[in-house]
Amino acid sequence: MTHTAKNTSRMTRVFRRMGVTALAVTLLAGAATPGVATAEVSKDRPELQQAVQAWVDAGFAGMQMRVHDQRGDWVGSAGVRKLGAAAKPPTNGRFWIGSTTKTFTATLVLQLVAEGKVGLDAPVAGYLPELGVDSRITVRMLLQHTSGLFNYTGDVYDGKYEPGIAAVGKDWVDNRFHYYRPVELVRLALAKPLTFQPGTDQNYSNTNFTLALLLVEKVTGHSYDEEMKRRILWPLGLWATKVPGTSPQLPGPHAHGYFRYQDAGEWKVVDVTHQNLSLLAGAGDMISTTEDLRTFFSALLGGKLLPAPLLAEMRKPVGKFSLGLGLWVQDLGPGCGTIVHHNGSPPGGYGAFMMSTPDGSKMLTASVTMGDAAIDPATAYRKALDGLLKTVFCGGQGYRVPRAGGDRDRRGGQVRTSGTAPLVRPPSLPTT
Repeated sequence: MTHTAKNTSRMTRVFRRMGVTALAVTLLAGAATPGVATAEVSKDRPELQQAVQAWVDAGFAGMQMRVHDQRGDWVGSAGVRKLGAAAKPPTNGRFWIGSTTKTFTATLVLQLVAEGKVGLDAPVAGYLPELGVDSRITVRMLLQHTSGLFNYTGDVYDGKYEPGIAAVGKDWVDNRFHYYRPVELVRLALAKPLTFQPGTDQNYSNTNFTLALLLVEKVTGHSYDEEMKRRILWPLGLWATKVPGTSPQLPGPHAHGYFRYQDAGEWKVVDVTHQNLSLLAGAGDMISTTEDLRTFFSALLGGKLLPAPLLAEMRKPVGKFSLGLGLWVQDLGPGCGTIVHHNGSPPGGYGAFMMSTPDGSKMLTASVTMGDAAIDPATAYRKALDGLLKTVFCGGQGYRVPRAGGDRDRRGGQVRTSGTAPLVRPPSLPTT
């Protein structure tokens, strides 16, 4: 018996006691191969270190980044892990990943599609009749944001902003430890009119993915957390990735995140490292690391988590936002090519990056933490991201960050974080 076979056999015995499938054991064994999670990491890439430092120079507190390309693997950080301290952000630090959670949730749903337990073009109402979801809304529409469902963190009707739950500004700061039940969030959204007729337009809405969470739980009979562990986290050995549930804690090594908000006409920052992200259940509440995100994205794009036809569906862009199923698809232009990604930013403190060429040959995962109260994070983000994308995906040239429309909400010019996902654009844009 080979060394690998012995290890797999040993893991099989252990994980059978934990209820993990044979497929999970095989994937876990594969996750330990070079080039996935345990590749030798180099720090001798001055152009990458400079691109990270640019975020700090732009006014962010700190950044950690991991890059995989034809030259191998690189990891580095810049700035500080806590304002007023000297230590740099840990390169293995955990962080709130915001809307990057949506790619995990979409993968769960598509695994159920692959197993014949869910129909991609079946009405959601058929699985969750008790909620009264419009019968025209399909599972596919949830994953590509074409359902027309009101975004429970706030949405826009005919140019007029309609608030949802507290997710921006001082309102969120004062309520950041409040616990929301997923069904509560969905019912709030369902009580509002559709923003458009299902399937006729596209609008980024967290409601879609919290509803997808409820779908996973209803079809499997298990909690979303259990299914996430059984199907993705344990098979890939993503031990640092968590579904926090009701916990506001950010465990293990981490950089502190800070939230900039306006109070009585004055800009302030507050440490929001600990926050209850139940307001984004299934849509933006997970915790991870750059290494775990890289392992997950490598496995997904490499065909280890979904059959080829569903992976192709996931990466097929539709609509005005070029969205696939839980993934953005973006052409960066001549000399840069196409990337697939889902970045994220929870209501405050952190920005997460998960970007790759479609074949996984170039991949970037990172976390940035907010900092200076005097710096508008949207403006700073745009400036630093331009250089980062040029360095990693464009060979140091040719890409210009597009201007994003509708990035500010209608209330006093504050950055709105409730209705738009961060493409390759400021994480201002979401909650998440």
